[in-house]
Amino acid sequence: MSAAESGDVRAWEPAPRMRGFGPSIFSEMTQLAQGTGAINLGQGFPDTDGPDGLLKAAANAVGSGRNQYPPAAGLPELRAAVADHRTRHGLGPRYRPEDGEVVITTGATEAIAAAVLAFCGNGDRLLTFDPCYDSYAAVARLAGAELVPVPLAVDGDGFALDADALRAAAVSALARVLLLNTPHNPTGKVFTPAELADIADVCREHDLVVVTDEVYEHLVYDGRAYETIAGLPGMRERTVVISSAGKTFSVTGWKVGWACGPAKLINPLLSAKQFLTFGSGTPLQDAVARVLASSEDCDTWIRSLSCSLQRRRDLLREGLERAGLRTFRAEGGYFLQTDIRSWGYEDDVRFCRELPERAGVVAVPASAFYQGQDSPRWLARFAFCKREEVLREAVARLAGAADALGRNWPGVTPV
Repeated sequence: MSAAESGDVRAWEPAPRMRGFGPSIFSEMTQLAQGTGAINLGQGFPDTDGPDGLLKAAANAVGSGRNQYPPAAGLPELRAAVADHRTRHGLGPRYRPEDGEVVITTGATEAIAAAVLAFCGNGDRLLTFDPCYDSYAAVARLAGAELVPVPLAVDGDGFALDADALRAAAVSALARVLLLNTPHNPTGKVFTPAELADIADVCREHDLVVVTDEVYEHLVYDGRAYETIAGLPGMRERTVVISSAGKTFSVTGWKVGWACGPAKLINPLLSAKQFLTFGSGTPLQDAVARVLASSEDCDTWIRSLSCSLQRRRDLLREGLERAGLRTFRAEGGYFLQTDIRSWGYEDDVRFCRELPERAGVVAVPASAFYQGQDSPRWLARFAFCKREEVLREAVARLAGAADALGRNWPGVTPV
């Protein structure tokens, strides 16, 4: 008699590495938005499409028969376009796709997973900055590695590198990889040149591989210049740079990403990646290649999107501040972090569960991104990658909720 036939439920239990993974807080918040009619500022995806030329190119690729498997490393024309695009925009060193230095992936998330699986094994330490994108912890566990969170310090109205904490975490002989995300989700931080130099010093000193998640590389605000750690002395040979079309072209559902680096790092990543998806999205790869290769269409779109997102960031930030909620700088990306204590909350999960009924708006508790035991529970993340009219309505609802609380918030005025 089999275990299933005998009723032994242990036969149906997940493997230990999967225990603790269930429906995420993001799914819960989305369901709350749908059930209450609240405006969803929790999930980080745009509510408008990308450039017309990109969409038409994808349709044309489907119609012309580009619908079978691409090469495992991706379409050659897309690998070339990625390398040329990075060079044109000054995004670090030149990569040679003809020498195996560029690989196309099913989104940046797969590239990150393949990199961690390639370079981390049982007992190895994967360092990352805390808070972090939630897939980092999951893929570390799948690889059998220990995720070591290095806290970003709250510094005025932003977040700052604690170089001493990073050095302490890197001392272990088990430390193998630093997973760096800049512009950073969920804080909106863009690591400064001085901070990147400190990080590079640590990585060279302790011989760490750097996997840098740069999906928001073009979404940097207030005149800041974006810099990749791969461009610093001695870093090209130890760095895998990851990005994607999803954020740059507002097509997050396409899942077309890429990884660039020296062949000695890209080859192991490709070896892992080929057993995850092998390859995907041939017509979408074709379309992204065409738009990346068109400097006029691509660069015009990027400039317009960055300016638009900066306006939307300012709209939401001013509205949150008028509603009595302190915000932190969003120097890049899609998100604003908010201090919820002025509304009488010390628990971000409770705040986000009650906000849809109280204000008709959905946010995400920042604790969902923290891995450290002493992480703050008084931060909530709001997305500003929505249409301006949606953000204006959200701001009006938040102001109404602040008035209804009956407290005398400094600076609160009707919107």
